[in-house]
Amino acid sequence: MKKFILTLSVLVFSAVTIGAKDLEVTELKYSRNSLYSILVSHTDQKFASEIQSQFLAIPTPEQYNNHDLSVKVVSVNNNGKYTDAITRFVNQNQIGSRLIAKWFDRDILTGECSMNLIKERGIYNASELDKELAKRSTRGIAMLEDAGEELIGKTFLLVNEIKYIDKGKRSRLFGNIIQVVGAVAEVATGVQGLSDLGESVGDLTASLKGFKVKIHTRLYQLVWDEETANTFYTLYYSSKPDEEKRKAFEQNRDKFKMKFVGEVESDGSTTSFMGINEDEPLLMVRKACQRAIDDNIADLQKEYDQFRIKAPIVSVEPTIQVQIGLKEGITKESKFEVLEAQEKDGRVEYKRVGIIKPVPSKIWDNRYMASEEGAYGADFGATTFKKESGKDFYPGLLVRQIE
Repeated sequence: MKKFILTLSVLVFSAVTIGAKDLEVTELKYSRNSLYSILVSHTDQKFASEIQSQFLAIPTPEQYNNHDLSVKVVSVNNNGKYTDAITRFVNQNQIGSRLIAKWFDRDILTGECSMNLIKERGIYNASELDKELAKRSTRGIAMLEDAGEELIGKTFLLVNEIKYIDKGKRSRLFGNIIQVVGAVAEVATGVQGLSDLGESVGDLTASLKGFKVKIHTRLYQLVWDEETANTFYTLYYSSKPDEEKRKAFEQNRDKFKMKFVGEVESDGSTTSFMGINEDEPLLMVRKACQRAIDDNIADLQKEYDQFRIKAPIVSVEPTIQVQIGLKEGITKESKFEVLEAQEKDGRVEYKRVGIIKPVPSKIWDNRYMASEEGAYGADFGATTFKKESGKDFYPGLLVRQIE
């Protein structure tokens, strides 16, 4: 029975069309993890500016909310222990406090905060949250706690260290282990340094053919536990200008932490450069970088439960379809649980109602430029699944990978 979809506004369909056998969801709101992604730039290596410009063109994956800050690029040199240095960078630049400030659209001059972004991304109807909070009801507090647990507490930082592999030196890495030096690069606005290479477009194309990178991705998570939330709401949150709370927050930014979750590495060695025109050589850089980063994100999702995405079923007739695919690391061996959002005591819980597996011949190739290279499955639009267990499914149920 579809009792929780429309009546509780746990999931909100903003536009639907009803066919003879199915419900086609054209836009579905559900709780997503939030992502801030930065590049560690080897400024002294060949193609550094090209890698930077193409990284900045890579969008946030569809299954995450974009929670980027203004800093997107960090400069490095060739000394020291990298992980320790990155952790120091995250702490010294008070990244945790900046991510929280963005959640509450905090005005740095007045200290005024807003709940608008939480309402926009939240799993509850915004007007309902306003009403319950105004009454200071138990249900309203539970809804606010849900927002913290489901939204703020699932904010992640991806640190992508990209190293160009000099194929002329048989894949010997350009440079040694590096250390963040604390210098933060301004966000680039375009391609830089092409003229400095002293190469024509033809020469650049020849040089980039087979372009290869090694990408080491480290994952951090914002700490938003009960103690942190209570401290923020009690001491620093204000819905109007408040100089005392503004100063208190600025003086205690170091109270908000990021915790290291894990790391993975990929070289995108299977990337094909088919479909790239000779007059668009930088697409080779973009494709190599984006494919490798997507591989790393997929690996992190499989390894760490808290980073796993949820995606909605968009069709059940004639087949079960979900808009995820090879970019998310789906294989014929993958297995997903089907979740139904239910309310209990004013809070949302996700109950498993079944298991599905992808149909091996119907896995969507949604990787960057899959269509241009003529890859099989690039035109599917979604992956087709078969039911392993469960009763009747319907559009709007969420799926999450378990194997």
